[in-house]
Amino acid sequence: MQVQRLNVGWITSPAVVWRQGEDPRTQLRFPIPAYLVETETERVLIDTGLNPDAVRDPGAHYGEQASFMRLEQAESVAEQIDVSTLTRVVLTHLHFDHAGGLALLPPAVPIVVQRTEWEGGRDGATIRRNFFYPRDYELDGRRVELVDGDHDLFGDGSVELLLTPGHTPGHQSVRIGEQLVIGADVTHFAATLDDLRFPSFADDFDAQRRSAGSLRAMREDGVTVLPGHDPDLLAPGPLALP
Repeated sequence: MQVQRLNVGWITSPAVVWRQGEDPRTQLRFPIPAYLVETETERVLIDTGLNPDAVRDPGAHYGEQASFMRLEQAESVAEQIDVSTLTRVVLTHLHFDHAGGLALLPPAVPIVVQRTEWEGGRDGATIRRNFFYPRDYELDGRRVELVDGDHDLFGDGSVELLLTPGHTPGHQSVRIGEQLVIGADVTHFAATLDDLRFPSFADDFDAQRRSAGSLRAMREDGVTVLPGHDPDLLAPGPLALP
């Protein structure tokens, strides 16, 4: 099994949006990763990055509430890998920087997402609370595979989806092998597992703290836990499985 991390863009905006307690005047630029997991029979993309239309003009694409961000993209996910060979796409959650690139992928490639996330993405109150943008994921002809809770993706224990809610209602992390977990946005930064300085918004902060506690316990047991957007840790390239 091989795992490659892709850098599919950057976000620049006030740091306090993404980490409580920051100076509101401070701007933060952080990467947007996606991951390609390859086995002999599977080629799975974990998250999809940005929609190129949103990169050109976030306010025009998503509306006035998105105009506080500056989005950058050197190459989209479709420019970095052959998306026609993907066997499935795992979405950790439905935020624009994780689901926006769906528009670039063949409709026949199934999307794997938690049922609670998918249903939340169709509920008006949940959409507003979580800053979801349905135009990212409500695409015609798309096949969706809904899972409930922890899920063995290939049926052989090599890749497991872990329900880690809080940041969004059905956020999921991905365990690859025994010693690597893509924590996604349970915490944007590695330090947040300890200081719990989450973004200024969440579906459920208490649930997010519990999910962070679960990942912290894994880290303390020797598992490598990757945060969602830490600029100090998320360089693109092949990952060595511990």
